[in-house]
Amino acid sequence: MLEKTIKPYVLSDHAESDIRDRWQRPLHDLRISVMDRCNFRCPYCMPEDKYHKNFEFLGTSQRLSFEEILRLTRIFTGMGVRKLRLTGGEPLLRTNLPDLIGDLSRIEQIEDIALTTNGVLLAQQASALKAAGLHRVTVSLDALDDKAFAVMSGGRGNKDRVLEGIEEAIAAGLTPIKINTVLQRGVNEDEALKLVRHFRGTGVIVRFIEYMDVGTINHWQLSETISSRELVEKIRAEWPIQPVARNYHGEVAVRYQFDDGQGELGFVSSVTDPFCGACTRARLSSDGRLFTCLFASEGLDLRTPLRAGASDEDLQAMIRGCWQDREDRYSEQRADQTNSRKKVEMYYIGG
Repeated sequence: MLEKTIKPYVLSDHAESDIRDRWQRPLHDLRISVMDRCNFRCPYCMPEDKYHKNFEFLGTSQRLSFEEILRLTRIFTGMGVRKLRLTGGEPLLRTNLPDLIGDLSRIEQIEDIALTTNGVLLAQQASALKAAGLHRVTVSLDALDDKAFAVMSGGRGNKDRVLEGIEEAIAAGLTPIKINTVLQRGVNEDEALKLVRHFRGTGVIVRFIEYMDVGTINHWQLSETISSRELVEKIRAEWPIQPVARNYHGEVAVRYQFDDGQGELGFVSSVTDPFCGACTRARLSSDGRLFTCLFASEGLDLRTPLRAGASDEDLQAMIRGCWQDREDRYSEQRADQTNSRKKVEMYYIGG
């Protein structure tokens, strides 16, 4: 049974936003897509047949400039945002990204800046990212087996380069590093134990994300989703693990620790155990659209008024109105949704 009734957001010490949506959820986290392009073609996100060599991605002038991103971020921090995550596409394809991170890190209210990457370009950039002010990094890695990696990345990239990037990120101090793994039944489910075995005891946290219906092009079926509960039992049969408390209210991953002290794991259960009631995240696309849900159909255009001369107060009023009207809880209502409902594609706004 996937349908749940949302619980009103419980205010906590870190929930400093002065605005609430219709379910009393504050605005606390902002995910900024800095690039719509990617050097992978993961079948559940950017399949090659759809995003081929002739596909028209955004042009440079269509993407927000660093100055525009910085201005909007300052407005968001004035409304309660304290955590930033830079996403893509693949964010490390954006030229001079450390310059943006350096500017963002000087915004006084920001407490945490993280980045999600496929890791292929991470080895060359880890030191510069850390020096600029990036706090930590999350690497998407769906397989260690070369053949399975090729399937899950659309035949792009190189597993060894990703592992090298993780090592360089550790050396640079971009920790704790998290690995995001999407398991699809019948495709890469055998990689779960391999990934746990590889990273156990290294300080790297593997997080398993249930395969879900983000966007409309992955032809998602519930039968392809491996539940977190199933994974926990599979891993527990190999290594004893126990659940531990969340690091903060609203953390999406349920945490487990190994009984022998060799680190922890995380499980993100958007399909089988939705967490809409604690969602404090807004998403800004690389062309300046504000989305209030990963499964949203439309976003609020901020780029047009920004470039037309709107004041900070005007933009803040637009954002405030958008958030206060927010009532998204797609994962809570998934069972009642139809497959014909159009949703924004994940590459466009990040995960």
